[in-house]
Amino acid sequence: MKRFGSILAIWVGCAFAWMVLGSTLTVRSGEMSSSLRSEVHRLWGPEGVQRAPTATYTAVTLSEETETTTVDGATRQTTTQRQEREVIDVPLTQSHLRAEFELEQRQKGLNWFPTYDVTFRGLYRFVNPSDQPQQVRVVIPLMQDNVGYDNFVVRRAGGPELPFTITPDAATVEQPFAPGEDIALEVAYRTRGTSSWTYHMAQGNGRVRDFRLEVDTDFPDVDFPPGSLSPSEHATRGERWHGEWRFDSLISSAPVALQLPEQLNPGPLASRITFFAPVSLLFFFFVVAVLATVQKRALHPMHYFMIGCAFFAFHLLFAYLVDHVPVTASFALSALVSVLLVVSYARLFVGWRFALREVGISQVLYLVLFSYSFFWEGFTGLAITLGAIATLFVMMQVTGRLDWGQATGDTRAPGGPAGSPPPGDWPPRAGAEADDEVPLDAALSGPKPVSF
Repeated sequence: MKRFGSILAIWVGCAFAWMVLGSTLTVRSGEMSSSLRSEVHRLWGPEGVQRAPTATYTAVTLSEETETTTVDGATRQTTTQRQEREVIDVPLTQSHLRAEFELEQRQKGLNWFPTYDVTFRGLYRFVNPSDQPQQVRVVIPLMQDNVGYDNFVVRRAGGPELPFTITPDAATVEQPFAPGEDIALEVAYRTRGTSSWTYHMAQGNGRVRDFRLEVDTDFPDVDFPPGSLSPSEHATRGERWHGEWRFDSLISSAPVALQLPEQLNPGPLASRITFFAPVSLLFFFFVVAVLATVQKRALHPMHYFMIGCAFFAFHLLFAYLVDHVPVTASFALSALVSVLLVVSYARLFVGWRFALREVGISQVLYLVLFSYSFFWEGFTGLAITLGAIATLFVMMQVTGRLDWGQATGDTRAPGGPAGSPPPGDWPPRAGAEADDEVPLDAALSGPKPVSF
């Protein structure tokens, strides 16, 4: 029990070291993620957001107010004319849009960020609701924070470019509309963004008519954030994706949105692997201790301590190597270093055969494959559970016929105090004396005195 207590103390010490390392990785990943995300946004642009344009005109009406006054018994009426200005919305009756995305993954520190170029083209049709000619003002919303628009163009459909004015948050075009006339305006530009792209079809719960958006990407994995509208149809074609949103008449405040695929971030990955490392070491200690007992090989607690340090070396090297080397290469190199440390050490006190077969294979299973399961998003828990069940089955088969009392040097009888002999003749006597029977009178008379 003293030896097992020492091994448990070693495991607890290693677990504490892993908790410290994992906390350090969490802090590094969290702090660097927020600061690096801000840097990426300043360099490449934030999450893209595009809103539908709005159109209005100002209607001027004349109103008369009559005021009656009495002076010295005489009544006088005064009529005053006033101009009243009212902003009238021009309905958007058609939106035919197209967006093409080009993805580029960029690494900053311990994190990857999905950046993209987007080419946007939109055809918007507005109808003058008045029976009078109007000067219509069309406002095209723009993003303000570190966003650049390349080849920004506004034109009438099939016509020349139109002049526009730029404010920090919009581009404005003014066009004359005949009574009841509908005009189609084309808007085109190219810009950049990070992580996601969102298109708001209307303000609030406005009505959307004849809406069509086609999206093409040069990557196959596209996701849709919660609260957004899923496409009417979509398909993956090789390494590309195509989706369409089509609505004849829709009232909804939900936008159209795309979430770009993210590469596996090494910082959070290394943190999760580190926090679960004590479970990995517990499996390893359990399997190696059982196999060593079955094969009657004595491992000192210091052997377990050195092996625990070699396990810790894997996570320490991996945590700081991912800053400079791709995550897969960092994982492979760290695993190779740790396995070499353990096997080359174990062969000194248990021999090459046990070191390679029992110790080496166990380390590959419970350190390398256990840690690699965190690369399988969504299947990590299942993989670890199946591995634990398989380990239990193998250990039960290996030790099913083992005499644990003899293997551990415990000679007490079942149910008796420690040190009491088991039932029957124990220990056996040598030669024929082992089968001799003790006479009943001799047994009852007790031991005879011995004289010196």
